[in-house]
Amino acid sequence: VVAVSPKIIEISSDISINEGGNVSLTCIATGRPDPTITWRHISPKAVGFISEDEYLEITGITREQSGEYECSASNDVAAPVVQRVKVTVNYPPYISAAKSTGVPVGQKGILLCEASAVPSADFQWYKDDKRLAEGQKGLKVENKAFFSRLTFFNVSEQDYGNYTCVASNQLGNTNASMILYG
Repeated sequence: VVAVSPKIIEISSDISINEGGNVSLTCIATGRPDPTITWRHISPKAVGFISEDEYLEITGITREQSGEYECSASNDVAAPVVQRVKVTVNYPPYISAAKSTGVPVGQKGILLCEASAVPSADFQWYKDDKRLAEGQKGLKVENKAFFSRLTFFNVSEQDYGNYTCVASNQLGNTNASMILYG
């Protein structure tokens, strides 16, 4: 029998899936003797292998299960060969931080809204029910992947009140209210 080192001949492509969906990954390898195939999740929390054959099935995937999955094919003839598949789990935004702020008249004030989402959330700000436009006098809105910051350069009495931050992506939206007070 001629020994042949393992070779992965077919592996699933990177995949993007909505939270709660089902994922099926495949890794096919050749070699002599037949290689042993294992799948593992490359993650700080992961322990050991998740699957000890060519197929890895995940039902009702959660955001914690996103990341890279490594297929390893080994048969003791040579070092195992490994390849990775990236699994992106999409989920609607949830706001993790939004707090009211007290600022005296004439000072600089900041309202901050933090949201987690995949794909990243788009943010909008409202005062009462009126949407705040970018570049409104005395105001600055800064949007990043995980937060939005509303800055008042020179707080006036008129600025005090109730503000709502809305975070949205393709999967949904959520909002949080906060108060700018004196």
